[in-house]
Amino acid sequence: MTLSPPRAALPPADQAHRSATLLVGCAATLLVLMNYSAPATTLPQTAAGLGAGPIGQVWILNGIALGLAATLLTAGTLADDHGRKRVFLIGSAVLAAASVVCAAAGGTLVFVLARIVQGGASAAMLSASLGMIAHAFPPGASRVRATAAWGAMIGAGLTAGPPLSAVLAQWGSWRLVYWVLGGVAALLTLAGVLRLRESRAETPRRMDVPGVLALGLGLTALLTALTQGRAGWASVSVVVLFAAAAVLLAAFVAIEARSRAPMLDLSLFRRPPFLASIGGALVTGLAVIGPLTYLATIVQVTHGFAPLEAAGMTAIWTSVSAVSSIVAGRTRLPGRAQLAAGLAVGAAGDLGLLGTAGHWSWGRASAALVLIGIGSGLANAALARLSVESVPAGRAAMGSGANNTARYIGGSVGVAAAVAVVGAARTAAAGTDVMFVAAAVAAALGAVLALALRDRTAGG
Repeated sequence: MTLSPPRAALPPADQAHRSATLLVGCAATLLVLMNYSAPATTLPQTAAGLGAGPIGQVWILNGIALGLAATLLTAGTLADDHGRKRVFLIGSAVLAAASVVCAAAGGTLVFVLARIVQGGASAAMLSASLGMIAHAFPPGASRVRATAAWGAMIGAGLTAGPPLSAVLAQWGSWRLVYWVLGGVAALLTLAGVLRLRESRAETPRRMDVPGVLALGLGLTALLTALTQGRAGWASVSVVVLFAAAAVLLAAFVAIEARSRAPMLDLSLFRRPPFLASIGGALVTGLAVIGPLTYLATIVQVTHGFAPLEAAGMTAIWTSVSAVSSIVAGRTRLPGRAQLAAGLAVGAAGDLGLLGTAGHWSWGRASAALVLIGIGSGLANAALARLSVESVPAGRAAMGSGANNTARYIGGSVGVAAAVAVVGAARTAAAGTDVMFVAAAVAAALGAVLALALRDRTAGG
């Protein structure tokens, strides 16, 4: 009988490097999502402390999303070309400084500008952290588990952020959470300096300045229009912003098509895994993040939920998502099949929430939110894996940046659509049902697309 030689164990130094990279990367993602969701339960206190009106309150919630979406792809490209550790450390240090500004802000403008800067810093941390993990873990089972753990931190951060903010506000002030998160960001910077190794693409590219400017300005115009549009979609400023976004994003596509060293190689869109990564992230934002973010507001208005009750409802979805993502890392499903399964389960959960705005039942709503959490976890784990495996070796941070850009744009469009649909309906209950039917249809179509791409690959 012939025995196979045992698999060579990693040297202790390499194993320690992998563990440190995964730990710091996951901690960074957890911190970023906690900070992202922190104002959700303290908006009234924050608005009162800053003297913010209705539009100011919208920007308090959405300023960080603008910074994230506008800079994620750029940050990922810079990380691959100029050093993932370097970009990560710059991001974590800037996040710490911007958090201090948020904590000390005396007015709405300063706070919102600091939140936008936090978004840019968070983009650097998210894209660089997943890029470092992909570099430390070669393709195979270990990378699947590592990227699933990173994806689980999305749900964990969204779970922990709102209640932490609410508890600290009760103990002291709404400002306290930003002091705490800023301190954690500073400690994470120190940990990164001591424990992370530098990595970059073997063939760095020169900076695509025209592409960076066109994409950044285009996405800024789009996100600003979606935010300002909640006060009136027909206003001149909103129409001008949408038009500017269309022109700038079209210019970005033209620039990338002609560039010898594009920030985003458009030929990637001919790869089914990359299409699944971008399309799946966009649908996740549209069908899950957007509607469920707005549901927290709906239940406070229609059922008189206190902020902590609304946070507890949201935590059902996000905490199950974190656990589901970890479990998904142990499965042997191909990435696109896992993404399709997650979106299909999420669609079923969306349909399970029909009628909840009119007649609330904790049992029924919890069952639906558990389904959405399971689906989100499956999708997040699959998207983290696809985002780094669907791009050329050495461009993992760019892949992460592109994937998360689609996720946050989808989330912003999803929230804006939810506000418009519910606001235009005869009653909030009827509008909420329309919102969840539309979300379920979007998720189901996303699942079909993921499977169709898989079948096409198998056949060709």
